[in-house]
Amino acid sequence: MAVSFYISAVCLTMRLCCSSASEDLGCRRGDFSRKHYGSVELLISSDADGAIQRAGRFRVENGSSDESLDYTPGTWRRTDVHLENPEYHTRWFFKYFLGKVHQNYVGTDAEKNPFYLSVVLSDQNNQRVPQYRAILWRKTGTLKISLPYSPTKTLSVKSILSAMNMDRFEKGPREILNPEIQKDLLVLEEQEGSVNFKFGVLFAKDGQLTDDEMFSNETGSESFDKFLTLLGDSITLQGWAGYRGGLDTKNDTTGMKSIYTVYQGHELMFHVSTMLPYSKENKQQVERKRHIGNDIVTIVFQEGDDASSSFKPSMIRSHFTHIFALVRYNSQNDSYRLKIFSEESVPLFGPPLPSPPVFTDHQEFRDFLLVKLINGEKATLETPTFAQKRQRTLDMLIRSLYQDLMPDLHKNMLNRRSFSDVLPESPKSARKKEEARQAEFVRIGQALKLKTIVRGDAPTSLVTTGLCRKEPWESQSFCSTFPNEIVCADSWGQSLLAATDAAGVMLLDGEAAPPVQVFDKTMVVKQVHVLEPQDLLITRADKGKDARLYVYRLSTLKRGLEEKQLVRSKCDSRENKLEKTKGCHLYSINTHHGSELRIVAAIRNKLLLITRKHPRFEGLSAVAVAADSPVEEFQYIREICLCDPPVVMALVDGPTGENDNMICVAYKHQFDLINESTGDAYRLHHVDANRVNFVAAIDVYEDGEAGLLLCYNYICSYKKVCPFNGSTPMIQSNASDFHFSWNQMPNAIVCAFPYILAFTTDSIEIRLVVNGNLVYTAVVPELQLAASRSDIYFVSSAPVSSASNCSSRDTSSQSSPQTPTGYEMPVFPSPLGDGEAACKHMFKIPLCNLVGRSIERPLKSPLVNKVLTTPAAPAMLPPTPLIAATHSLSLSRMEIKEIASRTRKELRVFFDPRSASESVESDLDLQLHCSSGSEAEPEKASLREESPPLASAFTRSTSFEEDVLDLK
Repeated sequence: MAVSFYISAVCLTMRLCCSSASEDLGCRRGDFSRKHYGSVELLISSDADGAIQRAGRFRVENGSSDESLDYTPGTWRRTDVHLENPEYHTRWFFKYFLGKVHQNYVGTDAEKNPFYLSVVLSDQNNQRVPQYRAILWRKTGTLKISLPYSPTKTLSVKSILSAMNMDRFEKGPREILNPEIQKDLLVLEEQEGSVNFKFGVLFAKDGQLTDDEMFSNETGSESFDKFLTLLGDSITLQGWAGYRGGLDTKNDTTGMKSIYTVYQGHELMFHVSTMLPYSKENKQQVERKRHIGNDIVTIVFQEGDDASSSFKPSMIRSHFTHIFALVRYNSQNDSYRLKIFSEESVPLFGPPLPSPPVFTDHQEFRDFLLVKLINGEKATLETPTFAQKRQRTLDMLIRSLYQDLMPDLHKNMLNRRSFSDVLPESPKSARKKEEARQAEFVRIGQALKLKTIVRGDAPTSLVTTGLCRKEPWESQSFCSTFPNEIVCADSWGQSLLAATDAAGVMLLDGEAAPPVQVFDKTMVVKQVHVLEPQDLLITRADKGKDARLYVYRLSTLKRGLEEKQLVRSKCDSRENKLEKTKGCHLYSINTHHGSELRIVAAIRNKLLLITRKHPRFEGLSAVAVAADSPVEEFQYIREICLCDPPVVMALVDGPTGENDNMICVAYKHQFDLINESTGDAYRLHHVDANRVNFVAAIDVYEDGEAGLLLCYNYICSYKKVCPFNGSTPMIQSNASDFHFSWNQMPNAIVCAFPYILAFTTDSIEIRLVVNGNLVYTAVVPELQLAASRSDIYFVSSAPVSSASNCSSRDTSSQSSPQTPTGYEMPVFPSPLGDGEAACKHMFKIPLCNLVGRSIERPLKSPLVNKVLTTPAAPAMLPPTPLIAATHSLSLSRMEIKEIASRTRKELRVFFDPRSASESVESDLDLQLHCSSGSEAEPEKASLREESPPLASAFTRSTSFEEDVLDLK
């Protein structure tokens, strides 16, 4: 009865999908090109007299695409505009440590270089997910990681440093008890860069070729004034109390007015050439060049049409400016055109320009430009010129602080507990003394936090850019009451084929109908691949010596479900097993299968290469004449012996497919490349760590050349794999290679270009593939990735009803636990309510949202007969987004506007009107957050009481709210 109800319900509902599974894979792990971020060119210009100006090498980004017609990396959407490495995710010490009880340690490494370690036990964004956060301060920079919290296992300093690849010391770390250390560590964190920015704005008339001519323009034009109004507000400098960007706010020596704005919590001051002092006697306009020439990023607003002579960076004599943004205005269609010049040493930064780089929506252009400028300045700080200076400064500060601490080594300022537990046991006689010390520690930290906020250097940038904006990674509810543990799964149309631990293999179709069992529990499936274009299902079932690979026709399984046949068992699958795969503990397939499907099965330290003889084409006639089992279509090519059993495998397609295909394997402390034709192994990457947790090796292709994302421990390393030269692959350092660190050790990695997502035990960390920069972290309690080859499915233990309890709670010591002493262990509330059954909640992130592909053709559910014409389905409510881009309030826009207006009048807090236009909710939040008085609290409480339970446990961090509430 359940099966017939399910089939009838599915047959009445036609669901659309972005594309087929193979098309999704082509986008998920397909080609990407750095040409989207420009190509490096040698730029030469001449002055008015024809003399050659200083040449320079710049990466020119103009949004044009010169790729071939069959190049389909996905549509670049202008909505994918993100601040990279935003302060609310990177300034950990200010947000999570300062003003809270935490522990700080000092030591010297094997090279006798001092280092500092800060550890705090905190709650992830009020989601009741306790975790340790640790910051390692060294002269080479800072390293931040998160470690899971276990109430039964005490974490030691040694284990934390080991996770950071530090196992040898000249002097073991000792705890610093002096609360004044917080001030010094805050100074170390501020070396990461300013939270506020100053940008130059240079007006250039049509035909001007030298910087002297551009800087000598006394006034702008109507279109230039319109552009300035778009950038920000005109403010009077004298008496200005906000961020001044190096301008004089007392004596008008740098002009009387300037352009200023606030964007996502960042204060931006623009050095406008026509607003800076002008001197008729000084042709070079030194006063103007002194400011704009010392800006890292400069906007050049050039008048004239596209056919007129264009600006080049060599026209500006500046050794400091690394990025030029060329803006042109077209009055005919009221649009802006953008072009970016970046000095070649500047790392790639986004967002990439659309093609063509023309913006008719002015607000959209403003958002894109400001994000591009902020990301550009952050990227410039990583160039050798700035990085070396920052490293020298950081090294000097660390050594100076260490020298100041040396005299107190024998005065008990430093705790002598070498490698002590992070949560040490305290004797009863010392409790009062320790409590007094912690109270003073918190008082000094909160005073430092308040001082930082008042002077405008607080990293309080907001994520919210609009109530209606949806982020690409927002998820949908797929199944809220799934009772079984999922071992593995894969997409089948819009359904999910999931192997469970106790109920066999189930076909899930969301909330529309109950799950349907496909295989009973005698089939213990450990891996599964659904290949719809090939009409294939591949599984690895059983364990140990009995494990095998099984292959099925999807059409046969589908027909069996439609005809209500009995559930298949292991005994029914005897004709579907590949005999030579007995004992297989791991297998992998090529993701870019075109004419030939390849499978590599690992049987201990032996690799078995299998291919499909004759690829089948979908069609009713082919299905009718084909045998039920596709086993006979597979052939065994060769065996390859390895030195150790592989832990991770990935197949890499060669450029020709003729004896140049490769297999990437991970074992011991290394990644190797194996030639499929010869079996020869070549070292690709060595992991220099005592313990290695291999996560994944993901095949990606840049401009048609193979590359690999090697993921292990906290590291993700990109390696370009050049084609085989004869029988030897060219494995060498490449300018395109790079690596980055995750904040938390991932259990699984998903590449959905332009994003790469790390799934940890309780969060989804989202970064950009091209540079590894962080764009967002979503908190997901007890997270498990279920499937990712097409749409992304993941499971969480957090029910919908528990989210509101987290978000509406005041920020107390319980919701943001402090690092306790041994006699004061924290009690973290359970995510489940009283009497609530532990049940899995399944969510889905549509791949088309991440990669930006348009809907090309419908993809039916596997249970819908292809020759059946189905009637239109009744209207259905769209799935609810779960990882919210903004906070959900049960108030109308007008009510929110009224509350925001009333709060603004009562608190009399200045707020930039341009940022307010971005988001009514941001306006309201800032008014409430910036107030230190108690009058704002009733308003805030009323909002929280009126807000309904959130759709999920994934609410965004509001660091400003936590910080200010802590100070009260």
